[in-house]
Amino acid sequence: MRKHAFVAALTVVTLTAACSGGTNANSGGGDNKTLTIASVDQGSIEKVVDAFKAANPGITVNLTTAGADQYQQQIRTQLASGTAPDVMTVWPGNGNPGATYVLAKPGYLLDLSDQPWASQLPDSFKSVAQYDGKTYNAVFGLNGIGAVYNDDAIQKAGLTAPTTWTELLTFCKAAAAKGTPAFALGIQDNWVTQLVLYALVATTVFGPDKDFATKMANGQATFANSPWTTAMAKYQEMSKAGCFQKNPLGTSYEASQTLAATGKTLGIVQGNWVIALLKGKNPSGKFTMKALPATDDPAGFLMPAAAGAGYGVNAKAKNKELALKFVTFVMSPAGMKTFNEAQGSLPTLSGAGTTVDPGLTELTTYVKDNKTVPFMDQLWPNAKVQQTMLSGLQEIFSNQSTPDKVLAAMDQDYKAGA
Repeated sequence: MRKHAFVAALTVVTLTAACSGGTNANSGGGDNKTLTIASVDQGSIEKVVDAFKAANPGITVNLTTAGADQYQQQIRTQLASGTAPDVMTVWPGNGNPGATYVLAKPGYLLDLSDQPWASQLPDSFKSVAQYDGKTYNAVFGLNGIGAVYNDDAIQKAGLTAPTTWTELLTFCKAAAAKGTPAFALGIQDNWVTQLVLYALVATTVFGPDKDFATKMANGQATFANSPWTTAMAKYQEMSKAGCFQKNPLGTSYEASQTLAATGKTLGIVQGNWVIALLKGKNPSGKFTMKALPATDDPAGFLMPAAAGAGYGVNAKAKNKELALKFVTFVMSPAGMKTFNEAQGSLPTLSGAGTTVDPGLTELTTYVKDNKTVPFMDQLWPNAKVQQTMLSGLQEIFSNQSTPDKVLAAMDQDYKAGA
């Protein structure tokens, strides 16, 4: 549904995008003093903007922030209509309507290949920050997905974080019996639906077969006839075991943060970025991320970890010069340190001097030990696969669909290709 709204305008922009200059183009008619930014990094981008303004006296930054669902619905429309900001959140790879491949292909993004940081990106990040060999995404942080526990709430409940799948179900039942469900789940925002699933898929699908994504791309595997069915079943089993609060479909991402931050639940399954948001709601709280158990063999656990959302420059930015200056700042040691520490992410470039939140010790260890897999959607052939999954998961929770139907629909979209 999101795609169709942009089709008519997209054709026009594709024809005119070739007229855009490279990164050395002029400012495009801006006043050289005002920069417009649209971001989903609520709670962290503000600190980066403040630091950028302090380093560049006399400039004005007009910042707007929004949740991922709302942002992805709006950004393509704005780009097509010529009303998009100078700098914008861009996701790596090809997984959603705001991802690098999706926005670079029709010419919406400025080529950033000649920026000094672009050649320094590790190969694993280049592959999802580039399209057709050119870099379009300033990817500043590595993020992971796991179970984030409210340490004080767990201690108050007299429980300990589970280390196996069997322990997880027991933990959920015990937590529910005490009136404090294990995990807050805010799937009123449909992007949140994927996080528990991805955390389970990492171990159940990629644990036995790290080459599964390659086999999918080669037509040798499918969602419907693979351990994705196991992960789906475990997601449902968690729900039946009382792992989540009542009415996840009526709970927003924002509301789920409040539940976990204030101890109304014992934690939340989210990306590491949520720790900074939880601390914003509970400054004295302590929050720890761990791998979400998916089997009874902890030695085989994997965590999803990959390049997080970065920033791209509008190919028709009104102030390209200041936009490039901002992106350069984001990728500088000072900018990256500010962003990573505010967001709770790990830096993509060495030398950032980032102080890693102690709650991320396990994620850091998993990354160091190569016990991670990329976010599943980043190298899918089109954004439709993820959208079908997200809406399908909401329908499963509302008893309007089944895992088999959702996985079959994902296979159909995957086979449609780019």
